[in-house]
Amino acid sequence: MGRRWRLGHNPWQDDTSIKAHTMTTLRLISSMATKPLLADLVALYKAQAPGVQIQVESVGGVDAAKRVQAGEAFDGVVLASDAIDKLIASGHVRAGSRADLVRSGVAVAVPAGQPVPDISTEAALKAAILAAPTLGYSTGPSGVQLAKQFEAWGIAETLLPRIVQAKPGVPVGSLVAQGEVALGFQQLSEMLGVPGITIVGGLPPEVEIITTFSGSVAATSEQAEAMQALLAFWTSAACTPLKLQHGMQTA
Repeated sequence: MGRRWRLGHNPWQDDTSIKAHTMTTLRLISSMATKPLLADLVALYKAQAPGVQIQVESVGGVDAAKRVQAGEAFDGVVLASDAIDKLIASGHVRAGSRADLVRSGVAVAVPAGQPVPDISTEAALKAAILAAPTLGYSTGPSGVQLAKQFEAWGIAETLLPRIVQAKPGVPVGSLVAQGEVALGFQQLSEMLGVPGITIVGGLPPEVEIITTFSGSVAATSEQAEAMQALLAFWTSAACTPLKLQHGMQTA
């Protein structure tokens, strides 16, 4: 009988050998924020367990959650931790299978060649936002938190006519590059490598927005053991360098 993976235990942190799951295909759905990272993590895992085929579909986080809630068959789900918790509560992913993968901060970008604003303090960031003719953010967790910050500052109504909200699956960086947005906000991982923009930096500590992205085993999965093994590897120290390369920190 093959090894059974115990929930909460990470076999990749010790010296146990990797077990290849022959002829196994895992189907995952994720938000766009983790798409580039997951592509590299998939390649790293397949080098260790060549018997596993992994298919990851990355879409807007809201759409991903809706598809899981609608009962579409997946083996794994990678979304913001609060979205995973809601899916656990509704029974669409397996309780006890959540694995926190990365912590990702929101970054600010401007079109390439444009002046770079000072965002080093909360006051400076607020001033830069008020001075920007257009602002862009996503429908994901970073956008939700940013909108809450505007409310807390008491400037939400003032900014409303200037807001350009990216459609699900559309990178904010692309809107910045095209000149549709003068000041864009999104996960740093989604800004990296986008041509035509300058990344100003992360938000100042007083108002930084950090999202934890987690993986979990879908309730529809018939390969829970193999999926749990994949998540265990992705939370191991072997994956830390890749996470850092993508502008994220291990959770």
